[in-house]
Amino acid sequence: MAKVLYITAHPHDEAQSFSMAAGKAFIEEYKNLNAEDEIVHIDLYKENIPQIDADVFSGWGKLQSGKGFEELSAVEKEKVERLGQLSEQFVEADKYVFVTPLWNFSFPPVMKAYLDSVAVAGKTFKYTELGPVGLLTDKKAIHIQARGGIYSEGPAAELEMGHRYLGIMMNFFGVPSFDGVFIEGHAAMPEKAQEIKENGVASAKDAARTF
Repeated sequence: MAKVLYITAHPHDEAQSFSMAAGKAFIEEYKNLNAEDEIVHIDLYKENIPQIDADVFSGWGKLQSGKGFEELSAVEKEKVERLGQLSEQFVEADKYVFVTPLWNFSFPPVMKAYLDSVAVAGKTFKYTELGPVGLLTDKKAIHIQARGGIYSEGPAAELEMGHRYLGIMMNFFGVPSFDGVFIEGHAAMPEKAQEIKENGVASAKDAARTF
């Protein structure tokens, strides 16, 4: 049995969001084919995802200096403990499904905060004499992304930073399998929006069958 993290970064549901519609189609198809697997939905707009701020650095610094967790302030304890929970949950999972829109050439900032929370030396990667090495070498991931314009080819391709960034992070963590499902062009071609959505949903279902 595999543990799957279904990680969504959109304030809207599948009725309003193309990425969420494709994401829902993917995870439902996956459930149908893998009934024994555990699926955990992490809605980044509803979860507590601490930013790495002064409180976190202060708390980490105290722990690294040898102080006990009980010596941290209440705010430091809350944030450091939550970050630890998120990174442990990420490491314990077997598969990751990321669902995001493309906003301003990247993804919503809450996704960056989440990736920061799981990028922990000793858990998802380690430092060596030859540089950092990823530790999640038995995982797999997929990114479902809706793009209003066309970014898979043409002059805008080099501007896409959301899927590219996720790919860099998965490689950094050592994840050997990272794929993408893209729904694009619906804002540029509104007359084809419904067709684009339907094709995206179908592509997501296809991807779920081999994930």
